[in-house]
Amino acid sequence: MAAFDPWDPDFLADPYPSYAELRARGRVQYFEPTDQWLVPLHADVSALLRDRRLGRTYQHRFTHEDFGRTAPPPEHEPFHTLNDHGMLDLEPPDHTRIRRLVSKAFTPRTVERLKPYVARLAGELVDGLVHKGGGDLLADVAEPLPVAVIAEMLGIPEADRAPLRPWSADICGMYELNPSEDTAAKAVRASVEFSDYLRELIAERREKPGDDLISGLIEAHDEGDRLTEQEMISTAVLLLNAGHEATVNATVNGWYALFRNPAQLAALRADHALVPTAVEELMRYDTPLQLFERWVLDDIEIDGTTIPRGAEIAMLFGSANHDPDVFHRPEELDLTRRDNPHISFSAGIHYCIGAPLARIELAASMTALLERAPALTLTAEPKRKPNFVIRGLEGLSVGVE
Repeated sequence: MAAFDPWDPDFLADPYPSYAELRARGRVQYFEPTDQWLVPLHADVSALLRDRRLGRTYQHRFTHEDFGRTAPPPEHEPFHTLNDHGMLDLEPPDHTRIRRLVSKAFTPRTVERLKPYVARLAGELVDGLVHKGGGDLLADVAEPLPVAVIAEMLGIPEADRAPLRPWSADICGMYELNPSEDTAAKAVRASVEFSDYLRELIAERREKPGDDLISGLIEAHDEGDRLTEQEMISTAVLLLNAGHEATVNATVNGWYALFRNPAQLAALRADHALVPTAVEELMRYDTPLQLFERWVLDDIEIDGTTIPRGAEIAMLFGSANHDPDVFHRPEELDLTRRDNPHISFSAGIHYCIGAPLARIELAASMTALLERAPALTLTAEPKRKPNFVIRGLEGLSVGVE
């Protein structure tokens, strides 16, 4: 197996040995199949996430032609319109303006107020799993919990929530390396449908505001904060996608890791006070977001190699989270690990705004499963999704004995 082959099933099954080989080769390596510079070390990834010579977009400074890049094909336009107006793919000052507005919904006090709701919902979902005698941990618990929470925050009625996860999955397919035309077509269709739905919901909230985030964004816009309708739509989609993709995958990746490390699982079952450090360690051990891309806006140098403006850097979060210069025995799962500066939530201005909420959701579902399904077992080996960037499982079959 090559040191980095994101389309190889063996690599996808366990990329971490290959990351060790990549780290041994050096601090930066060019990867021709995706025309990217791979950065595998924790110190470099952490520094580059904060480096303003890099950007999630270049269009605030350059045209496609000036930057030496080809514009996306016109048939992909609905996806790029949706994606490019969300704060994840914006740079200051637009990023600063939108993040300031959205951050009001994710203050520590606001998130803390959600704890009872999240805990109650997690308990109900686990009770349903137990009542059935087991099932798919992904479909029965991991997925519905964060989707319901972010939909509730946005003000999306319960009756409208069924398409949210499929739309999100299709849109997120475009974040994989070299997505196919079929993947792009699905993302475009989902972008159009999701945008149309939110446009109608925004119109309804203008007429009849509620106590929800979309109403809050409309109010902020009306007060002169200059949030366009497209920015509202893109923000809502981003919050839904980012607000549950990582949490869903962290939940199933985490429980699969626990099943493969029975001594650690036994220690957790014996002491539920380990839940907070367990959440952090499982996010590190099998990272939900493996790779994060940035454009080089001004030439930078890494370990004597000049990376020119117009190039793209791929920061390998999964590798950084297993860097032995930062983590003691990184290949071991240690739920008591205290010194754990993982970068699973990114860093810098694009640090995950929903990280506190994700932690609450992960802790709530883990606690509910430990308390209400104390004999949870793996009943079938899971199948990994054929994705690399967003790492997860197709499902996780469990029994409750």
